[in-house]
Amino acid sequence: MMIRPVGFRYNEETAVNNKFQQISSTTEVQNQALKQFNDFIDLLRENEVEVNLFEDTQQPSTPDALFPNNWISFHEDGTVILYPMFAENRRTERRSDILEVLSRKYHIQRTVDLSYYEKSNLFLEGTGSMVLDRENKIAYMCLSPRSDREPLYAFCKEMNYLPIIFEAVDASDHAIYHTNVMMCMADKFVVICSEAIKSKNERLEIIKSFKKNKKEIVEISLQQMLHFAGNMIEITNKSNENLLVMSEQAYLSLNKAQISCLSKQAKIIYTPLDIIEKNGGGSARCMIAEIFLSLNNTPGSTHTQ
Repeated sequence: MMIRPVGFRYNEETAVNNKFQQISSTTEVQNQALKQFNDFIDLLRENEVEVNLFEDTQQPSTPDALFPNNWISFHEDGTVILYPMFAENRRTERRSDILEVLSRKYHIQRTVDLSYYEKSNLFLEGTGSMVLDRENKIAYMCLSPRSDREPLYAFCKEMNYLPIIFEAVDASDHAIYHTNVMMCMADKFVVICSEAIKSKNERLEIIKSFKKNKKEIVEISLQQMLHFAGNMIEITNKSNENLLVMSEQAYLSLNKAQISCLSKQAKIIYTPLDIIEKNGGGSARCMIAEIFLSLNNTPGSTHTQ
């Protein structure tokens, strides 16, 4: 699922703890972001990815609507989960009309709404806050003003996941706002900036978990993380081909050894997203909410994006 933006801009409410955001000097942010978004959609469809595309609305103003993975997630058992959001102007991104449209196509067994945690100033911004190992039922999360323990435990209880919690910071010692900018979980590998993890014991615990679950570990540096090399996503297209999707900036930050390693696992595709990255502080992974629901009247599970 993806949301085409109509009012994308630098969001002051999210910038207070998203150190990846920068104020742009251009006055054409929406138009330039829209072009990059549309080119991204074209790239995915050229590579046989099914995209459930929705349009953002002019009112209310939702400058970050093109990052839907923060407010919703879809699961193999038919569960849909809605999440508590830090910024007040992001909370109206949760749209019942989108759920209604998707329910006509996919089998939704139940909806779990965790947004009530907002009343307690506790947040969990979906698969931004958490990086999920769906096969092994593990939720990795770095603590931040947008990612709290209590709603994570609620998610894990509902979905029978094991929580693994840690602290991570950038080179300036600022908390990493979302786990998915420093870690990408794929079927057979994981991309991680482990040097961002403050505690040696926490770092060892995470590496131990990866090895236990037979994940090949691809390390990225703090500098590569700042270029959104951690904000990749592996998806499967209609031909059952694994694609590793990222921005052009992320791809260009990788070295030859990293590219060689990743290319053995999936076909790498990338596109320029620098306007979105600079103003929004998120990249390719943030723009995609994976749908792991079965199609209505169709037996078995279907994995589409």
